[in-house]
Amino acid sequence: MSERYDHFIGGRYAAPVGDEYFESTNPATLEILYTAARGTSADIDAAVAAADRAFHDPRWRDLSPTRRGHLLRRLGDLVGQHAEELARLESEDNGKLLREMRGQLISLPEYLYYYAGLADKVQGSQVPTNSVQMLNYTQREALGVVGAITPWNSPLTLTTSKLAPALAAGNTLVIKPSEYTSRTVLRLAELAVEAGFPDGVINVVTGYGAEAGAPLVDHPGIAKISFTGSTATGSRIAASAAARFIGCTLELGGKSPNIVFGDANIPNAAMGVVAGIFAAAGQTCIAGSRVFAHRSIYDELLERVADRARSIVIGDPLLDETELGPLAFAAQRDKVGSYVELGVSEGATVLTGGKRPDVDLPGYFYAPTVLTGVDNTMRVTREEIFGPVAAIMPFDTEEEVLKLANDTDYGLAAGVWTQNLARAHRMSRQLEAGTIWVNTYRAMSPMSPRQGFKSSGVGIEHGLESMHEYTRLKSIWINTDEDPVADPFVMRG
Repeated sequence: MSERYDHFIGGRYAAPVGDEYFESTNPATLEILYTAARGTSADIDAAVAAADRAFHDPRWRDLSPTRRGHLLRRLGDLVGQHAEELARLESEDNGKLLREMRGQLISLPEYLYYYAGLADKVQGSQVPTNSVQMLNYTQREALGVVGAITPWNSPLTLTTSKLAPALAAGNTLVIKPSEYTSRTVLRLAELAVEAGFPDGVINVVTGYGAEAGAPLVDHPGIAKISFTGSTATGSRIAASAAARFIGCTLELGGKSPNIVFGDANIPNAAMGVVAGIFAAAGQTCIAGSRVFAHRSIYDELLERVADRARSIVIGDPLLDETELGPLAFAAQRDKVGSYVELGVSEGATVLTGGKRPDVDLPGYFYAPTVLTGVDNTMRVTREEIFGPVAAIMPFDTEEEVLKLANDTDYGLAAGVWTQNLARAHRMSRQLEAGTIWVNTYRAMSPMSPRQGFKSSGVGIEHGLESMHEYTRLKSIWINTDEDPVADPFVMRG
């Protein structure tokens, strides 16, 4: 019999109010892994109440920033100690390679250590005034209860990118993980209690978006929403937050260009293209799904990418030799397949892939796919597919490819491959994306801020700047002049 998981509220597991559960399936084997609590608005009410009590509890409210940092560092230590366990749980949940999950989990403590160090570095400042008797200074303070809604493709990494700065700033959280990947976020909440975080500082309500996510977004006790997911859902969250005048950080979709110039190191660029779209089975918001190759090297690059795509080892994500696992769930596999069919109907040619591969597992596998004969007006080049599908297009001039690359609703990331230093800086300056990689792809660090442009999001994750996303600025005026006020109808300053 599979395991059963309840919500994690107020420092302990709590059965769902409606006593309903849902099943989570291994996407490679289609075996039922566990059942998890099916959250509703009543469960969200309980979690927000617990988080609000913890926010006002002196054990958390009066804890010094340095001590908050100590707790985050201790949590980082525990995550590191349980890295193999957590990596395996994530791989079983979402089908990503165990060796990729190992890499993420081994580096994940660095996120917690980084924000542990920032916890006591959030400072205000003294502001000059027109009177020596008047003292004006600013301070940053925690917002309150933060609602975090996290996706299935990298559950712990994307949850931690919200949790760590929010806690470092002194907030409490209610997290709604994806219904496809509940276990590791619940496990993280357990480890937080073990690390010494007071009960209720971190709460997790599992379930579906419409039943648990929407009530969290709309809850009057939430001071901020942080969401990673689709642009359509992000738009609805932004509207709800705006109606209540609360903040939101949204990391949304992408249709990122990966641009290879004629002077690039072509073998390296080809590997960069493969990494950009086929790593993680293309299930990443920063996927380099639109590949632009200079006409002088187009055929060579296309051949290299297609050959590598054909040789990718597809299979059980728990095996070290596997290079591509399944898509995370049936609807995602069907979506990818339907987009490839749509591309063909629009005139594209499937150079390789475009079907289920021959794999001795019943899961949601889809072969690495290369489309040619495409242009920047087709739906396969304009809409996010979120799967292992690369559309490769030729270009002739820098001006042309810059226009093509920026001709998109999205602006999350972009790649540039060139040996020309001046061109690298020109392109980096003019590309409309929050992250630009030159002669690499998918590099990231908790220290480097990340922001989506256009429909790719609002707000900043990672880096020192993200701390401001989880604090509010207060301006304080102190009158040191004890003389009688001469004129009460004149503004003082």
